[in-house]
Amino acid sequence: MKGKKLLITLAASAILFTGCGLKSGNAIIKVNDRKITQGQFDEKMNKAMDNSMFKQMGVDLNNGKNTFIINLMKVRIINELVVKAILEDEIEKRGIKVTNKDTEEAIKDIIQKVGSKEQLDAILKQNGISAADFKKDVAEQVKIKKLAETLGEVNISDAEARKFYNDNKARFNHPEQVKASHILIAANRGDLEEIIKAENEGKELSEAELKAKVDEKIKEKRAKAEEILAEVKKDTTKFAKIAKDKSEDPGTAVNGGDLGFFPRGKMVPEFEKAAFGLKPNSVSEIVETPYGYHIIFVTDRKEAGQEPFEKVQNDIKDYLKNQIQVEKVDELVESLKKNATIEYVDPSYDPEKLQEEVQKQFNAPQEQAPEQPKDQKKSDKKVKNIQKR
Repeated sequence: MKGKKLLITLAASAILFTGCGLKSGNAIIKVNDRKITQGQFDEKMNKAMDNSMFKQMGVDLNNGKNTFIINLMKVRIINELVVKAILEDEIEKRGIKVTNKDTEEAIKDIIQKVGSKEQLDAILKQNGISAADFKKDVAEQVKIKKLAETLGEVNISDAEARKFYNDNKARFNHPEQVKASHILIAANRGDLEEIIKAENEGKELSEAELKAKVDEKIKEKRAKAEEILAEVKKDTTKFAKIAKDKSEDPGTAVNGGDLGFFPRGKMVPEFEKAAFGLKPNSVSEIVETPYGYHIIFVTDRKEAGQEPFEKVQNDIKDYLKNQIQVEKVDELVESLKKNATIEYVDPSYDPEKLQEEVQKQFNAPQEQAPEQPKDQKKSDKKVKNIQKR
């Protein structure tokens, strides 16, 4: 947990309570007066399978030999859906509302914490999360945060923050960093293709025609970036104002393009190479990345070292406050769950029965062991051959 990482809030935490669409209206579980449908379960299950480490390893989860893994995933997802239904009931009873503005503000806050919209997009892509799903997830997390705030005020003292800092000093070590701002002229080929298709709705564009139009758009974007660069070079003190007026990165334009300090490995390679190659108070030439054309202004550099307590004190307080709020929500969930009426309309979704099945499978590991990917089987065979020698 290095300085900025302490800024992780409930709104930016791992997706615990994902909003679900409906594929089927059939109720498989009822929680009080709220139903959990087959469609809701299927959506979460499909996402879990697509993003699982087993799939990345080449394991076919649909293979009948891997029901042990499937049943464990089912139990987890059912519990998540039940908790979500319980919390939705409580949120409704308390009259907690989340507006689109609340969600947008939370997303802006997350963008600021991770550094830029590009960085957030990269994180979402790495985790297989679409922008639409992310927005729904953030809205759900804002609800949970608002619920947590109704459970009692949480105050963290300076002494508590200092103790955490002293007990976790290694977490505040940071590598070499640069502080930079940027102006983006968006020119992602895929995005431009979608824009052109929308502009030419009803027309049949050949692949060659579409490519030509995209190339023309990119040429226009490059020219626009060159014009802005010339304007910046005339007076770098106006960089922030120009960024606010002309940058196409909404997450940073409002702050004059400010990305704050960031270490290596946080930005796309082309951007990182240019930023770390600049001295303080200098401007880059046009830097092309998959997002488009950037003009980078480096304002400071920081050698590897440790963040002083005074700089991270508020971050620590936010982190400790959020930890307590999470605990309070957990305690509330346990209390509500004890008093909830939970009916497993389809008995095959009863976690207790699934757990019993898992236990049986666990006691017969030779029959239920996950199928190995082909490459792994070959690798194991080679090892055995080596051992024989």
